[in-house]
Amino acid sequence: MQLNAEQKEAVAQWVRDGAKPANVQKRLQLDFGVAMTYMDVRFLVDDLELEWVDKKPRQDEATKHLSADQAVAAGAKEEPPAPGDSVPAADELQPVGNVQVEVNKVNRPGTLVSGQVTFSDGVKAEWGLDQMGRIMMQPEKEGYQPDQEDVQAFQQELQKTLESQGM
Repeated sequence: MQLNAEQKEAVAQWVRDGAKPANVQKRLQLDFGVAMTYMDVRFLVDDLELEWVDKKPRQDEATKHLSADQAVAAGAKEEPPAPGDSVPAADELQPVGNVQVEVNKVNRPGTLVSGQVTFSDGVKAEWGLDQMGRIMMQPEKEGYQPDQEDVQAFQQELQKTLESQGM
């Protein structure tokens, strides 16, 4: 899908303001009625030669020497694990909304990464991300379609889970 100059500038501003791909995806839908996949948004930002901005505040010098628990008690933000640190298992992560995402230890054939999702209504599905960045999904109930909020929550939770595992 081609965006006009106004839409491209809006995307650029959102990214400069620290929006993440899921946020850009949602705002494109709400503000312009443009539906894009998560990966299409990432490709768009790459095509526009933009850099994702990390707006998370870093641990300040006053609490740097404290343990994680002490820093949180002192009001500092807990930083994400550094590469090589242990990453919590998918079932230890807090779900976004009522959607829970798990990542398989062994990927399904034909996928870069795969796993299971449980939607807010309790329906489960197998998912996979193929080499082209497309999400494939096979619900346990034939013909099942999750509602839009669950789809967005799934995409956000998937992004969070994959980022926490260094993917």
